[in-house]
Amino acid sequence: MRGLFVLTFPLNFAPTVALACVLLASAPAAAQTVSMSGAFTGKALLMIDGAPRTVAVGDTVKGVKLVAVTGSDAIVEVKGKRATLLLGGAQVSIGNAAADGGASQIVLSAGSGGHFVAAGAINGRAVRFMVDTGASLVGIGAAEAELLGIDYRKGQRGMAGTANGAVAAYVITLASVRVGEVTVYNVEALVTPQAMPYVLLGNSFLSRFQMKRENDLMTLSRRF
Repeated sequence: MRGLFVLTFPLNFAPTVALACVLLASAPAAAQTVSMSGAFTGKALLMIDGAPRTVAVGDTVKGVKLVAVTGSDAIVEVKGKRATLLLGGAQVSIGNAAADGGASQIVLSAGSGGHFVAAGAINGRAVRFMVDTGASLVGIGAAEAELLGIDYRKGQRGMAGTANGAVAAYVITLASVRVGEVTVYNVEALVTPQAMPYVLLGNSFLSRFQMKRENDLMTLSRRF
């Protein structure tokens, strides 16, 4: 046992929380705004720049290509940039980040229960995050870590305090964490045995941003 780490869970933490996310890039260049309102077999109902469009997988409408769709989300591509849309989520702004992916701002919209949820990726693999300002590190369930191909047992072993008491845990370093168009490298994470419907976006990621909350909107502006 080498250390004690803190991982907290938000109140009313449940997989049924509604998903809503707005991701804004730093540059003011023209971009497509897209959201997902419905899903069908091989098709998705998208709101593109405020207009409803039914788009089949592989088709492009108003510059937005539908790459894949499931019952709860869709992957779209605009000008070579991809984003994950969550069913019923707020609009996502795509295609206005710098060519090197150097966006610097994330704007999140609160969903049911006041939780802030965002689509993103860890080490290039898609995940869903829930913002948890009470978590010291990014929090990942062991099962999710294995699906992501993370060999967490090579990390630093210790104990983590959770709502259910102390549990064995591993501290690891993630090569990259992406939320929308913003990517942060070398982010510490804590892997615990509990199954979690989301990856908790803790302070090892959040501390690199200046956080501002106004009503149901949270703005993260990159510091470094």
